[in-house]
Amino acid sequence: MMLAEAATGLGIECVALDPAPDSPASRVARTIVGDYDDETALGELSAAADVVTYEFENVPVASARFLEERVQVFPPPESLEFAQDRVLEKTLFEEVGLAVAPFSPVSSRDELAEALEVIGAPSVLKTRRLGYDGKGQIRLASVDEADNAWRAVGEVPSILESLVPFERELSLLGVRGQTGRAGFYPLVENRHRDGILRVSIAPAPAVTPELQATAERHASAVMERLGHVGVLAIELFQVGEDLLGNEMAPRVHNSGHWTIEGAETSQFENHLRAICGLELGSTSASSYSGMVNLIGSTPPDGAFDHGPRVHLHLYGKASRPGRKMGHVTVVGADPITRDRVLGRVTQTADNLG
Repeated sequence: MMLAEAATGLGIECVALDPAPDSPASRVARTIVGDYDDETALGELSAAADVVTYEFENVPVASARFLEERVQVFPPPESLEFAQDRVLEKTLFEEVGLAVAPFSPVSSRDELAEALEVIGAPSVLKTRRLGYDGKGQIRLASVDEADNAWRAVGEVPSILESLVPFERELSLLGVRGQTGRAGFYPLVENRHRDGILRVSIAPAPAVTPELQATAERHASAVMERLGHVGVLAIELFQVGEDLLGNEMAPRVHNSGHWTIEGAETSQFENHLRAICGLELGSTSASSYSGMVNLIGSTPPDGAFDHGPRVHLHLYGKASRPGRKMGHVTVVGADPITRDRVLGRVTQTADNLG
């Protein structure tokens, strides 16, 4: 939806493919209703488009490759493939020099026992594929919890990761154009609850130029390795002055929604610029920003009437526990102003659930 909204200002017409006839994108763009692996629907999409992109990473890689034979697809299917498999993702990070928490692939209960001998506990067992927002993972406080953990993830191929104590989670959003030129937004600090992103602070407080440069170097290496075109987000754990790679998303990202009001060019506009071969816009922050996700239900009218620095975005989704229904962005000329208003907005969001 937000990509299509950003496209309007660039004179770009969008066509969406979604299984739901009432998807958020259908409110702002012509929509083809069909499953993501429906070749008839995919053929209709490729015939209607000059370039195809995606805004979440569970699109089948086979569908992206099917489209790539008929029309330009950015980011490339390889980016999608690596992001969908946590083992491939961690291996890629290591290949480009981005450290990760100790991990081991797990395909059976016996392999889990072997992995625990190496990784130990506390640790976290995650499905290799399809997990997000805290889904598809379980923590192990001791090796005695292996049986329950294996059942909890559905006895499917997984990855065991050491539970590394970290100071905070950061994310870096980069954008790379078709010429290879790239830009990076300031590091963002992310705060979660129940495995779901609740608040993002941008720029992240107390980030040294060296830490920003290190994150950019790693993200650049990942994008170059994949031939990535478009926005790429990498979630990172900060441990002292070191960064550990957690996961990546080859798309516009929730932790970058603040860029609509808080950056010179939003992540959505820059993603479109990149995939359409246009010049990239500035990735500089234009204010101090905070983003709060609205989880589970749509707020009543006027709930976030906290002044002109507060911007409400609703996605038009049906209410459901744990579902991201929208977000609120707070902008300020300084961190003190931002934090004062952000505190009120966060409290309102928490009261709503």
